[in-house]
Amino acid sequence: MARFSPDELEAARSRTLPDVLPGPADPPLRVLFCGINPGLLSAATGHHFARPGNRFWPALHDSGFTPRLLDPAEQWELAHLGLGVTNVAPRATARADELGSAELVAGGELLRATVAEHRPAWLAVLGVTAYRVAFADKTAAIGRQERTLGPTRIWVLPNPSGLNAHYQLSALTAQFALLRAAAP
Repeated sequence: MARFSPDELEAARSRTLPDVLPGPADPPLRVLFCGINPGLLSAATGHHFARPGNRFWPALHDSGFTPRLLDPAEQWELAHLGLGVTNVAPRATARADELGSAELVAGGELLRATVAEHRPAWLAVLGVTAYRVAFADKTAAIGRQERTLGPTRIWVLPNPSGLNAHYQLSALTAQFALLRAAAP
């Protein structure tokens, strides 16, 4: 992976990432994984979950969603598996806690529109706190949610960021595997 200077990373704050979504030749969208927002390294590289300490890619593989461990630069391979990636908030930050509640609420509205357009079987939001704010659900917990967005069911997963010390990779993978069992 290329190294970026602090100035290059700071400049990435103005960038957004394109959603990874299946095209017409790909299978239907089974699970749309939704991060909180892009980190600066992700914005600089153009790849979701690009920071080496982020556990998204290992948890995705170890739980059986992908046949091999993908590199963030291979994110478009997800579309061939009926998987996608988006974010609640488009603004890149060094840490998710730099986002304000208004950004998460606005992002929740955009996410609802994305789900309505692409109709995934499951929306998997990666971060319970972001989900609680974006969907005005103060009691939400990790796991399957009662709420749906039309026919799309919702599952909340732990934030895979290396900054989330509450979940080691094995525990994170176990949570991903629960969703994998529900979304074959």
